[in-house]
Amino acid sequence: MTIHAAGAVLWRPSAADPSGTEVAVVHRPHHRDWSLPKGKVDPGETRVDAAVRELAEETGYAAVLGRHLRSVHYRIGAEDKIVDFWAARAGDGGFTPGDETDELRWVSPDEAAALVSYSSDREVLDAFTARPPTLRTVLLVRHALAGRRSEWAGPDGERPLVDEGRAQAQKLAALFARFGVDALYAVPKTRCRQTLAPYAEATGLAVHDVPELGDGAVERDDEPARATLEQLATGGATAAVCAQGDGIPHLVSALAVAAEKAGTAPTSDRDLTDPPCRKGSTWVLSFDAEGTLAAADYHRDAAF
Repeated sequence: MTIHAAGAVLWRPSAADPSGTEVAVVHRPHHRDWSLPKGKVDPGETRVDAAVRELAEETGYAAVLGRHLRSVHYRIGAEDKIVDFWAARAGDGGFTPGDETDELRWVSPDEAAALVSYSSDREVLDAFTARPPTLRTVLLVRHALAGRRSEWAGPDGERPLVDEGRAQAQKLAALFARFGVDALYAVPKTRCRQTLAPYAEATGLAVHDVPELGDGAVERDDEPARATLEQLATGGATAAVCAQGDGIPHLVSALAVAAEKAGTAPTSDRDLTDPPCRKGSTWVLSFDAEGTLAAADYHRDAAF
């Protein structure tokens, strides 16, 4: 049996030095340890939902997720346990001592590494400090499941999502919320716009056209598409961009190559020379202040 859990390095600008960062470490009286906030995934819950919920329960703070840091594997008796950790920016809230956690300390990452009780938490902190905390997030989404082209009599650009695709779009809306998406962009095709529609309706956000990210446009010249993604990354909003199955892998690879040429290979849980791109999948792309790709995490579907 495998137990799944989720947590995060919850961070905020340092109160003493706004250019610095402090992270949250909690004391758990039942375990008599100091730990990064984390907990088990409830039945029917996604790991991203569990991470945000556990942060709220153990620290009292709302949070927006960023890049995936690492998966920690260990055994508890006869059971395997996998804990997924993200970087998470702290939002509103405040700590109240309780039975689960009775003390919270905001400390520097180095102080946190000295305080936590487990080497696995120190490894997660190492992954956190390997990149700047203030990375900008862009979610690059392949449209959800649409009807087959051979079975659609109208123009391909008007081919809509099928029932399963609309269900995928609903689940993607929940994923977008965990990453704090507040801007929406889509290749001007019905299936791409419909993939973003549930989140647009829930938030009141408009869906803006980005024709330069269409498959044909990327194949002809990928520079405008890359420039758009880099511009979105350096703007003030967290964007979700819905595109197609040929353009997305090409763009992820191209961004990774550009980052390597700039001096730092992006971290990733996938081979960036051959990026997967399942319908309804999401690439969580993290960019530095100059618009260079720093990390690329693949969510095969919104159930992660």
